[in-house]
Amino acid sequence: MCSLESLKIDLKGLSDGETVCEYDLDDAYFEAIEAPEVRLGNVHVRLSVRKNPSFFELNFHTEGTVIVPCDKCLEDMSQPICTDNRMMVKYGAEHEEEDDLVTLAEDEETLDVAWYIYEFIVLDIPIKHVHNPGECNPAMIKALEEHSATRSSGEDEEKPIDPRWAALGKLNMKD
Repeated sequence: MCSLESLKIDLKGLSDGETVCEYDLDDAYFEAIEAPEVRLGNVHVRLSVRKNPSFFELNFHTEGTVIVPCDKCLEDMSQPICTDNRMMVKYGAEHEEEDDLVTLAEDEETLDVAWYIYEFIVLDIPIKHVHNPGECNPAMIKALEEHSATRSSGEDEEKPIDPRWAALGKLNMKD
């Protein structure tokens, strides 16, 4: 099990100017974060923290690969990740999060970036993720093709069209 302690930034202890942190996150990180979307991967994160008088500017560069299930065959596939994200942090009355601005309560000294990094990774994964052509599990593709052929084998084609729909179709054709 990976300790996420190294992903906590002591903001009040930072000196003025820029501080750079680098993290190599692997399967243990994804296991420790305990989130369902991504459970395996290997990514490198470069975090630049710029301390200003009234706020902190955090710039994340994340690059590597994660393992996600293929939407087509359900086998694991490697998904490249390369993303740049920016986040602002300031101190206020209580902890709040809004878009790319995080407000920490005045008594909080550290900012845990573990979950933010995970969110940036997940947001970089395309909505649809499938293997390249020919890389899907052949047994699953065959089963999908058989199921698809059975479903569209004419059962719907033999049924007559409901007369109400036919009447609506005629109205549409007048235009």
